[in-house]
Amino acid sequence: MGALAYLQPIDGAGPLRGSRYPRGRIPCTFHVRSGQQTCTIASYATVGQVLWVRRHSEEAGMVRAGVDTGGTFTDFVVIDGEGVRILKEPSTPRDPAQAIVSGLRALGVWDRLERLVHGTTVATNAVLERKGARTGLLTTAGFRDVLEIGRQNRPRLYDLRQVREPPLVPREWRLEVRERLDPWGRIVLPLHEEDVQAAIEVFRAAGIESVAVCFLFSFADPVHERRAAELLREAGFAVSASHEVSPEYREYERTATTVVNAYVSPVMGRYLERLRETLPRGAALWIMQSNGGTIRAGVAAREAVRTLLSGPAAGAIGARAIARASGVSKVISFDMGGTSTDVCLIDGAPRERTEGRIGELPVRMPMLDIHTVGAGGGSIAWFDDGGALRVGPRSAGADPGPAAYGRGGDEPTVTDAAVVLGWLLPDAFLGGTMRLDAERAREVVWRIARRLGRGIEEAALGIMEVAEANMERAIRVVSVERGEDPREYGLVAFGGAGPMVACRLASRLHIPLVLIPHHPGTLSALGLLTAPITRDYLRTIMLPADSAHPSLEHAAADLAAAATHDLADDGLVPTEATFQFALDLRYSGQSYELTVPFAHSLPDALERFHRIHEQLYGYADPQLPVTIVNVRLRVSLPPALAIDRPAGSRLTPWEPEPLETRPTVFGSDTGWTLLPAPRFERDQLAPGALLTGPALVTQYDTTIVVPPGWRGIVDSTGTIVLQHRTARRDLTKLILEGGTE
Repeated sequence: MGALAYLQPIDGAGPLRGSRYPRGRIPCTFHVRSGQQTCTIASYATVGQVLWVRRHSEEAGMVRAGVDTGGTFTDFVVIDGEGVRILKEPSTPRDPAQAIVSGLRALGVWDRLERLVHGTTVATNAVLERKGARTGLLTTAGFRDVLEIGRQNRPRLYDLRQVREPPLVPREWRLEVRERLDPWGRIVLPLHEEDVQAAIEVFRAAGIESVAVCFLFSFADPVHERRAAELLREAGFAVSASHEVSPEYREYERTATTVVNAYVSPVMGRYLERLRETLPRGAALWIMQSNGGTIRAGVAAREAVRTLLSGPAAGAIGARAIARASGVSKVISFDMGGTSTDVCLIDGAPRERTEGRIGELPVRMPMLDIHTVGAGGGSIAWFDDGGALRVGPRSAGADPGPAAYGRGGDEPTVTDAAVVLGWLLPDAFLGGTMRLDAERAREVVWRIARRLGRGIEEAALGIMEVAEANMERAIRVVSVERGEDPREYGLVAFGGAGPMVACRLASRLHIPLVLIPHHPGTLSALGLLTAPITRDYLRTIMLPADSAHPSLEHAAADLAAAATHDLADDGLVPTEATFQFALDLRYSGQSYELTVPFAHSLPDALERFHRIHEQLYGYADPQLPVTIVNVRLRVSLPPALAIDRPAGSRLTPWEPEPLETRPTVFGSDTGWTLLPAPRFERDQLAPGALLTGPALVTQYDTTIVVPPGWRGIVDSTGTIVLQHRTARRDLTKLILEGGTE
């Protein structure tokens, strides 16, 4: 079942001014699609929403679409002269392109598509499911077993039975060649090309499709690696060379990253080729990277390792856009879906890191600092061997799903607990298109209650609290463990389940502000359209900071030249790009670096390094020598669209009339209490609408729970801004006057 929702102004003629309409709302049509049936009802859009669409539709006839493919649904956001259209279609895991084509045709924009920005899980799934290409590794003699030796870390220190996952490339397909460079890139032993030719024959006999090439110290000079890659490509193999994928020191991480790229790139390449062939002629295809920027499909096919966090990164970028439009610069993105929750700290821009992991494999690549936990609406509640209540990481998924779905699910989940508490209304779920089985939800939650020796309401609250504790720990990982105080941040809640628990989670962490976008369920797809075009470049120089000035400037110039060349090849205008340099710095003798911006002033970069080091680790010593490890360059171009806050928009506060009042369970000092909670539909809440908890707000893609003690207002962008009554200042007046936080 799919569902289509879009806004279409009824009166298209003339300028749009809020004063012409009640409470700043503009008459629109709201379209809902289920299967082959479509119904149209009267609705409203905010002035800001319609002006935003009109302003960013420079060519009324052309369409830009953001498409985020998830495990259960494929989400669409389309912007054109007709309005904002939102679509959720069931994903087609065997061929994700099918859902994309189906959705674009259902939206009626197929023949007008100008640009498609895509977030995909193809690369991630290929690694996690071990369904990548048949891959070989060519490396320097003596380094065949780097992948297996690794770093000898024990992720589960006290687990004596843990077994490491086998490498993506078995030992018999890891071949050595005679060659050697020293750490400065000088040739010690020339490349024996006959060894490469011999390896080619072995790879052919084994049916190898893709080869990773990673030679010792090739980051200093890729002369040997480049020649070996040339021979392999002439022989018909797909090749990933480390100097092209991850040209920096640390042999294990560089090798692992290159192998991952070789393993997934053929899979990604075939998928993107199929997608491009099915798209309308002339439609540009861009892919979301793990770093929060987009690249052309051709680059993504060759360097698929850059897309491993494609979907979660899009959500963080969407949260940033929503926060900026509401005038808030410091937020934590909170994306809670059915299986997992993704969180990311955003201080003007999402925090980044230079290395992450996919499964047990390290990936040395710029990526957003996103932390994921196995807690979502479908997470199953269970008891461990010690009798403690646990929630997740195992999930009921979409099929059969939670017991309340009535599709055969027989285990208690977070969703079932929410139904018991009255947070999810059986007759209002998914806009009323799917009725929940409340009795079945109570049956499975009662099993937990009986085991605990408590009432069913208390058991349901217990399930929620355990799940929230998991999510609280995730937020602490990206904030407290990074030297940041979550009390100084707002929380942008999205995903299908995020708005349901956001206020309770914010209370646990003393976060003063919660922002809920107009369409939380498709924010990742919106984030794709607001993401800039980016390319990352790197050069390892390994020089002391006090004598690195000439080499540093030469390295920066070389990176800028390479970036300019690539932009021209992509058909982009280099003069329109922003060039941002950064340095990886460390105290001499340390093993790991900190990345700091570099505006061609080394003293300023060093000062910032000391400051960040003290923030993260509690100390800094400006007298210690500092080593410059890497020079980084990020080149960015503006995104497909930007969300602007309507200027000077003063709002008139008003009290919406609830559709009904529902008895709802909330936590209290004595355990739980049953309170009457008014219910509102999201579309009736135009800018200036006031909310006071307890309250429920329902919409197609989520339910918002406003607990007692919380109050809120709808700002000029349509975002619901909530704060606790104990907040140091009331933001309502500020929002009404069109100010910022």
